[in-house]
Amino acid sequence: MEILLDGLQDPGVIELLQAHLADMYATSPPESVHALDIDALSHSSITFWCAKRQGEVIGCVAIKELNKTHGEIKSMRTSAAARNQGVATALLLHLLDEAKRRGYQQLSLETGSMDFFAPARRLYQRHGFEYCGPFADYQADPNSLFMTRLID
Repeated sequence: MEILLDGLQDPGVIELLQAHLADMYATSPPESVHALDIDALSHSSITFWCAKRQGEVIGCVAIKELNKTHGEIKSMRTSAAARNQGVATALLLHLLDEAKRRGYQQLSLETGSMDFFAPARRLYQRHGFEYCGPFADYQADPNSLFMTRLID
């Protein structure tokens, strides 16, 4: 598996992001969906990577710079065919390394409170993320949980 910077042009990336958004809207009320579409992911504050195996897109992740010391995880997704194969862990470790390289002191995320999101929450907890209150522009929402981790 290789993790590559991506310009959001690859048809496999677009398909993965469309599936991600479809799941978010199927699982959460529209006002509680904070997943970004391709246009929003193209913002200059966001860096996007995809994971590929033998040329096939199997996962993605992005980091949004909130300020010079704080980043936010966005669009973490593994393809259905690649689940439970370590893709999400590899993407998260890549992001933690990138946050450290950038000099961030903190990395945070928003995820859903429903059972659908439990595997993601367990992954983040295994890697040192703890629950916290809303950050950046988020507001308290019963459909959202917030997690953060200090960067060593």
